[in-house]
Amino acid sequence: MFPKNAWYVACLPDDIVDKPLGRKICGLAMVFFRGPEGQVAALDDWCPHRGAPLSLGRVCQGKLVCGYHGLEMGCDGKTVAMPGQRVRGFPAIASYPVQERHGFIWVWPGDPALADPAKLPDLHWANNPAWAYGGGLYHIACDYRLMVDNLMDLTHETYVHADTIGQPEIDEVAPVTKVDGEHVITSRMMHNIPAPPFWKMALRGNGLADDVPVDRWQICHFTPPSHVMIEVGVAHAGHGGYDAPADRKAGSIVVDFITPETETSIWYFWGMARNFKPEDAALTDTIRQGQGKIFSEDLQMLEQQQRNHLLHPSRKLLGLNTDAGGVQARRILDRLMAEEQAAPATAAVPVAAP
Repeated sequence: MFPKNAWYVACLPDDIVDKPLGRKICGLAMVFFRGPEGQVAALDDWCPHRGAPLSLGRVCQGKLVCGYHGLEMGCDGKTVAMPGQRVRGFPAIASYPVQERHGFIWVWPGDPALADPAKLPDLHWANNPAWAYGGGLYHIACDYRLMVDNLMDLTHETYVHADTIGQPEIDEVAPVTKVDGEHVITSRMMHNIPAPPFWKMALRGNGLADDVPVDRWQICHFTPPSHVMIEVGVAHAGHGGYDAPADRKAGSIVVDFITPETETSIWYFWGMARNFKPEDAALTDTIRQGQGKIFSEDLQMLEQQQRNHLLHPSRKLLGLNTDAGGVQARRILDRLMAEEQAAPATAAVPVAAP
C-alpha cells in the first residue's frame, strides 16, 4: 500500500550517535547504526543466529553486536565475528541503501539497484544560514495517505485548529489545485483578513504589528512518496501578500515527511523552516512548541478517522472540491505502486521478517 522504491526519512542523526535504533518502515523491521567511519548503515533487524532483534544490541568500533549472543555484524549485513565460532559461511542479512543529508537519515526500502541519491528532495533551506529550522516527531496510528489528505486540504484548520491557525476566512476562499508531473500544488490566497493567534505571534517575532489586517497564503506541495512542503505566511495587507518585502511579512515552510510504519501507522517528521530572524533561538523554540501543539490536534482526529475506516471498510466517502489536492496525490501514488508491481526487480528486495 506504499511505494518502496523511494527515499523516506528514517530518523534524525542524533538518534544513532552511539547506539543502534530499531524502526519499522514500510512494514520492514530495520536497525540503524553508525559504522567505523561514522557512516550510517541500515540492516534487517534480525540476527541470523536466533532471530533476535539486532536493535537490542550495541555498537562497538563500528560493528553492530547482537545483544543475545554477541554476534558482530558489518555495515553490509555480513557477520564478521562471533565468540568461539567461525562465521565464514554465515548468510548475510539484508542491508538497505541509506543517505545522511539535509539533517535527516533517509532509507530506500525497495530495490537497492534503483536507489539514486539524486532522487532525494532538494531542501534549499536545510544548510542555509539565512534559514532556521525546528521540528519534532509524532507516531500516529493512521494510514499515511490520510495524513497526505490532511495536509493537502487545509480547510480543516478552521475546525481542528480553531484556537491557533484556524479562522472562518479560510472557508471563504476556494483552493486551486494543479499537477506538474509528480508534483501536486494546492494554493489558497486570502486578503485583508485578521491574523489568527499563531501568525500574530510570528508577526511579533519578526518585529511587526499583529493588530492590522493581513494577506495570508497557503501553498501545499506534494511530491512522492509522501513529502508535503507547505509555504505559509502573512503579510501586512496591501503590500503584495506572498510577494511582499521581507520587512512586511512573516513567512515559513511547513515541513512534513510522512514515513509509513505499517499500513495503519506512520512516523511523522514535522517542522518549520523560516527565513526571518534565523539567529533567534528562542523564537525557533517558541514556533516549534506552537507548531507541535497544532500537529497534536491533528493526531486525535486522524487516529479516530483510521478507526472508523477499519470498522467500515466498505463505506464510500463523499468527494468535495477541496479534496482535489489529496485526490491528485493518491492518483500519483496508485500509479507508482502499480508500476512497481509490474516491473521485475533488478536485485533481491528484502522482505519483512515474520
